[in-house]
Amino acid sequence: MAAVCDSDSPVSVISARLTGATHMACSRTLGLLHLFLVWLHVSGQRPEAPGDNGGWGLDSSLHDEGHCSVDVRDVNSITHAEFIREYAYTKPVILRGLSDNTRFRLLCTKANLLRKYSAKTVRLSTANTHSYRKVDVQFEEFVKFLLNPQSEDTLGSDTLYFFGDNNFTEWHSLFEEYTSPSYHLPYTSPAYSFGIAGPGTGVPFHWHGPGYSEVIYGRKRWFLYPPEEAPEFHPNQTTLYWVTHSYPTLELWNRPLECTIRPGEVLYFPDRWWHATLNLDTSVFISTFLG
Repeated sequence: MAAVCDSDSPVSVISARLTGATHMACSRTLGLLHLFLVWLHVSGQRPEAPGDNGGWGLDSSLHDEGHCSVDVRDVNSITHAEFIREYAYTKPVILRGLSDNTRFRLLCTKANLLRKYSAKTVRLSTANTHSYRKVDVQFEEFVKFLLNPQSEDTLGSDTLYFFGDNNFTEWHSLFEEYTSPSYHLPYTSPAYSFGIAGPGTGVPFHWHGPGYSEVIYGRKRWFLYPPEEAPEFHPNQTTLYWVTHSYPTLELWNRPLECTIRPGEVLYFPDRWWHATLNLDTSVFISTFLG
């Protein structure tokens, strides 16, 4: 009968039962497990349960991810030169495997962010195209009381959204753990915007310079138009309202490029492309703007 490592038994007892290669393999496995548990204890981290979205919840009623009309490229199948030639200045693309942010993802669980930043002040913005109102609250208050699903009849000016107005001094230790996309544009430098948002939230159509968007937890649906095709939308109506009432009436030729990105996927959008977003779950995300 093959010997089996019994993690409930003391290492000394297990070692006495095993010989040869099996003994060495099991001892090595137990040793690595011990080191991992020590690291968890020292760092204050806890293993993330599979499928729990980092503790942020998966109770969204928004199941429609739409279809994906944006090119999807595995990073092993496209070089930096091809990215520049085919996408950087012409159209969006989803890149998979661009970077490994496993540790950053662990740091962004709900428990870990609350443990470190609960008393910190975060600045919320209204989620309309021309956003002017800002509200400062404690991070714990935002997570526990303001991070709620949004209904389609809520105006953008009444929706508070945590994205972009980050204190880069207090949040520096988190941001330095993020591995930004490696495909940069010439003569640009990256700037990060970190956000957390509830199901049904998002920002209506707007445009700015080029950049990347990566989802750490949850799903984010994107709608994109090229610079010369300005979409019709109300700047104070939410993306959820637009998706429910305006999107179904569009002719096929007038529909945007769209996609839903998930953890591990990075969306690149070129300069001045119109885009709107809709969070299908409670989402944690980070954008890299190339200024």
